[in-house]
Amino acid sequence: YVFKDGTIRFDATDLPLTHFTAREIGVSLEELKNLGYTTDYLGAPLEDDTQVVELRVQDIIISRNAVPYLIRVTRFLDQLLEKHYGLPPFYNVRSGKDLLGHLVIGLAPHTSAGVLGRIIGFVDAKVGYAHPYFHAAKRRNCDGDEDAIIMALDALLNFSVYYLPEKRGGKMDAPLVLTTKIDPREVDKEAHDLDVVSQYPMDLYSSEIVSPSAVHVETVKDRLGTPAQYQGFKVTHPTSDISQGPPESSYKTLGAMKDKISAQLEIARRVRAVDIDDTAERLIKSHFLPDMIGNLRSFSKQGFRCTTCNKRLRRVPLTGVCPRCRGNVILTISKGSIEKYLQISRDLAEKYAISDYVKQRIDLVEHEIELMFHETQKQLHLSDFI
Repeated sequence: YVFKDGTIRFDATDLPLTHFTAREIGVSLEELKNLGYTTDYLGAPLEDDTQVVELRVQDIIISRNAVPYLIRVTRFLDQLLEKHYGLPPFYNVRSGKDLLGHLVIGLAPHTSAGVLGRIIGFVDAKVGYAHPYFHAAKRRNCDGDEDAIIMALDALLNFSVYYLPEKRGGKMDAPLVLTTKIDPREVDKEAHDLDVVSQYPMDLYSSEIVSPSAVHVETVKDRLGTPAQYQGFKVTHPTSDISQGPPESSYKTLGAMKDKISAQLEIARRVRAVDIDDTAERLIKSHFLPDMIGNLRSFSKQGFRCTTCNKRLRRVPLTGVCPRCRGNVILTISKGSIEKYLQISRDLAEKYAISDYVKQRIDLVEHEIELMFHETQKQLHLSDFI
């Protein structure tokens, strides 16, 4: 699949990682040493594939699910070099292990700045493991967002601003600039709260303290501007396998939005620290209502598109078909896309203690939708007046 800017991408759910073992990422000690990792996080020479190693800030570990796709991408790029540019192939990838050490560009949606990374291993989970700095440099906060990786040569050869649309927002989701070296002082401040200690002080668990923030625990913030901001991070709790949890996000395995909402609220019901009524209200206010209102507003300004060639049109041609391919012309925003969250919102408002203000906003949106689409009387024809 080729994106609008000419590049080929693989999307994966972000997960933060600071330490790993060779066994966890499916590489041998020799391969790990060839990538520049010669000691574990305590400074001892690497002699066993279960030794814990500190992840470098621009190294990433990809899902094995991505390997066949990226192999096809590299073969395409090699053919492009040979047949179009008259140059020798660059990747020569025959198996997943041949991807080790190759550079990629990480890019988050709705941004225009990519971050340079390097593949160093593979996991069974359908995620993209990387250092918190790496995710934060993409303007992400490591909470399960989905981002893309692009083979670096693909972006250098095939990306062009000439492919991007001139309309507002057309330059989003494109690597217009590239961060080649991450400066921890410039990434999102959330990454600065990462603790770097091997154990927490007993005072942190004391019932006498008013707030945990009253107890000092060394974090990245304490190391900014020094060489220690990049390495020397400790771990508090070991794990047998970083991929031992769910291999895929429930957001992907659960199909309908109704099922996803039910699962989220079921977790909220079980967790005593969560106010389930507040959770339901936040879902409606921050997600469902803005989506319905935005689509309702866009409906009145929308254009049309061809279902065959996807050509965009400002108005329906007099012929009623696409002028390019004679395909069927339809609206770009349907009634279903506007009211898709209406019933879910009403169900949540009835089941949980939602504020009257939010309930009234739902009623107003429903009324606007009815005014837009509801036919109060039968459509008349000229013949009815003759």
